[in-house]
Amino acid sequence: MEQQQQLQRSSSGSPSPRSQSSQPYLSVSVTEPVKLGNGVQAYISYRVITKTNLPEYQGHEKIVIRRYSDFVWLRDRLFHKFKGVFIPPLPEKSAVEKFRFSAEFIETRRQGLDIFVNRIASHQELQSSEDLRNFLQVDEETMERLRSQETGIFKKKPADLMQIFKDAQSKVSDIVLGKEKPVEESNLEYEKLKHYIFELENHLAEVQKHAYRLVKRHRELGQSLSDFSKAVKLLGACEGDALGKAFSELGTKSEALSVKLQKEAHLLLMNFEEPLKDYFRAVQSIKATIAERANVFKHQCELAETMKLKEINLDRLMLTRSYKMGEAEHEYKEAMENEEAARSFETIVRLMNEEIVRFQEQKTLDMGITFHEFAKGQARLANSIADAWRSLLPKLEACSTQ
Repeated sequence: MEQQQQLQRSSSGSPSPRSQSSQPYLSVSVTEPVKLGNGVQAYISYRVITKTNLPEYQGHEKIVIRRYSDFVWLRDRLFHKFKGVFIPPLPEKSAVEKFRFSAEFIETRRQGLDIFVNRIASHQELQSSEDLRNFLQVDEETMERLRSQETGIFKKKPADLMQIFKDAQSKVSDIVLGKEKPVEESNLEYEKLKHYIFELENHLAEVQKHAYRLVKRHRELGQSLSDFSKAVKLLGACEGDALGKAFSELGTKSEALSVKLQKEAHLLLMNFEEPLKDYFRAVQSIKATIAERANVFKHQCELAETMKLKEINLDRLMLTRSYKMGEAEHEYKEAMENEEAARSFETIVRLMNEEIVRFQEQKTLDMGITFHEFAKGQARLANSIADAWRSLLPKLEACSTQ
């Protein structure tokens, strides 16, 4: 089930290594999480196995060791270089020390990292990235060196990032209070897209919250049945023949149901709650792309304003026949040739239009699978519980009629 969902959620259109060798393929597996180090320096490493026949890769199979910060490096590099593309989200990093190295957390993160890197490997734009090739091929020492060379916002310390967020909040407050007029696109379709993304984020957050409660409820019920099983078995040991045997069987059935509930809770976590959390993070990634589009649009507007001022200045100098006219004319021509901002914005718009279509198609498929598996699991569990209790009814009825 996990493998099926990974394939569906990764949007993978590439054939497997077992397909015809003439077809290009790029398959990645994140496996064998291992805890290294002690105390606050402890971390989990992963074996990342790449199988491919693409000529730009070194051989058909490569195995490297990576840690979570390496995946973060890849995500940040792609976000910086591929403006307009929805960069796949990473699984969250636990801030609670006691959960960091639990078997369940390690497995959910491993699965999330596997989905993350395969989404990149199957993405039409991202799969050709040099950073992806480095991530999948270079040795650990080179990978560490690449991480240490990172500059910009992603190299900043948490305290620096908090200051950036505070500055951003202050900026928003200035806009709301009318101290600064925001530079925004006037595009009805784009406004609809933003509204859709913000609404989707809110609804996903609400559904994910209740999915968490469902997992918790299954676990608590399973634990309660386990405790009840022990208690009723002890009660049965104090009773005589028929009643004691009936209580003993009741305890055995309760213990079996407890195991089923704990198993179902784990399946709910992996195949229901985690996919919902993953899509919530995907929406946040889209919001980051929207914010980047707004920055580029603002820069484009500022460039256009600069061009206008330079043109006015040039006209004024031409009228006065100033000796500075030649220098102003040169600056104006240079500004006219600088169309990078306009091209960048047009590229972002084009890519975002393509990405939102792909996102919605994949979301429909993924959510259909997720909720179908949820309903199937709940039906299976309900039938098991009903069958277990039903099998006890004749013996309990016999005791009650004696």
